[in-house]
Amino acid sequence: MSKPQIGKVERFDKEVGLGEVRASDNRVYGFHCTEIGDGTRDIAVGADVAFVVGAGHGGMWEARALVSLTQSGEKVSS
Repeated sequence: MSKPQIGKVERFDKEVGLGEVRASDNRVYGFHCTEIGDGTRDIAVGADVAFVVGAGHGGMWEARALVSLTQSGEKVSS
């Protein structure tokens, strides 16, 4: 696994359970809903997230352990 990264959810299809995150370095990583850290299997498009990159199926790099930094449209303060 990599160092934690910050990005934004660009796409998410709740019915299929697949989405994409654009990292701050502009790379795009796919993710599966089981990688959403709060256990809901749902995340808003546009949400700021922290995640790590790991090897996925077929040798593709994927976003893993997504944690939303946004709640109800506002960033979570630390």
